[in-house]
Amino acid sequence: MRRWVPFMKSVPRVAVVRLQGAIGVPGRSSISDRSVAPLLEKAFKSKPDAVALEINSPGGSPVQSSLIGARIRRLAEEHEVPVLAFVEDVAASGGYWIASAADEIWSDPSSILGSIGVISAGFGLPVFLQRQGIERRVHTAGKSKSMMDPFQPEKEEDVARLNRLLEQLHETFIGHVKTRRGDKLTENPDLYTGEVWIGQAAVDEGLADGIGHLVPLMKDRFGDKTRFKRYEARKPLLPRLGAQAVQGALGEIEERADYARFGLS
Repeated sequence: MRRWVPFMKSVPRVAVVRLQGAIGVPGRSSISDRSVAPLLEKAFKSKPDAVALEINSPGGSPVQSSLIGARIRRLAEEHEVPVLAFVEDVAASGGYWIASAADEIWSDPSSILGSIGVISAGFGLPVFLQRQGIERRVHTAGKSKSMMDPFQPEKEEDVARLNRLLEQLHETFIGHVKTRRGDKLTENPDLYTGEVWIGQAAVDEGLADGIGHLVPLMKDRFGDKTRFKRYEARKPLLPRLGAQAVQGALGEIEERADYARFGLS
């Protein structure tokens, strides 16, 4: 009720949205635009003095990263609320895409940031099928429909086509970061090679604005009486069954592999 008493200053409030996990990867802790949209909508509509994003993500889908980032900017402008991102273990690739949607990025001294690049990985199994006496039969309408089929030998034209797609996605990623970070970025050409930086090194390159943690930094900015309201996705009470359980398990393995690329388990 205090917020409505005349001539009394309202208590500062910060809405905290946690974004943890690989992006767009099936799994219990993965994040997507669909899963975080309700959290972001509630956070911004609560009329806070600021929205703080707790980010811990090794990346994932470029499209989902773009959708989440665009939603954050749209809500921030619509409600005229500043957004600050606080990186925990890692904000790399798509995780950094989302972080750069904030007005400010803050890092722990040991946080990993960057990896501004695009990757495509898979397996090739044609020799295995041949040894097992299995014949792969593929029929398409359109010569590019079976591009990069893992059960067929890799083709030079398919690799060239894939590289063109990756380069287009990479340019989009670079453009987003440059638009959001602007003159804060250094002229270091390695910024866009997929390289990563830790803590103060990321600050020195302009990938982050400083070293700081959420609660003390927000209290320093808004006062010791600042209140925090957290918005976090609820985990399901019961494990998923059947094919969904298998898909979720595979997603968890893929997510662990993403974190492992940065020395995190």
